[in-house]
Amino acid sequence: MNDFKPFDDKLAGLIAALSPAARRRMAADIAKTLRARQQRRIKTQKAPGGTPYAARKRQPVKAKKGRVKREMFAKLRTSRFMKASAGNDAAVVEFTGKVQRMANVHQYGLKDKPGAKQCAGAVRCPNAYRI
Repeated sequence: MNDFKPFDDKLAGLIAALSPAARRRMAADIAKTLRARQQRRIKTQKAPGGTPYAARKRQPVKAKKGRVKREMFAKLRTSRFMKASAGNDAAVVEFTGKVQRMANVHQYGLKDKPGAKQCAGAVRCPNAYRI
């Protein structure tokens, strides 16, 4: 049995009592807060559960020579690429544009061919956080 059923019912009743404009405002606030949390989480290199990301593979010593070490994806987590949007019944945080494909490749450890024709047109990310 679901222990949260009474809480869910009460919350659904409160949300249903709101006007559509108030629901949109609430969803927008939730989306902005969620985006800020995701940006902080990406910066601290932690998974959604709070565990640190898996360590990267060790690189050969000669591969490290002359390399500039910078924080990865510093721009990826900015508001320019990580968009928060809301409607009457949803709050969405997603990556936009070509960055969407790159984030997906890195998140799931996929292989990609840089420079190949990618994502012709606008594609909605199937992995967006939805409430």
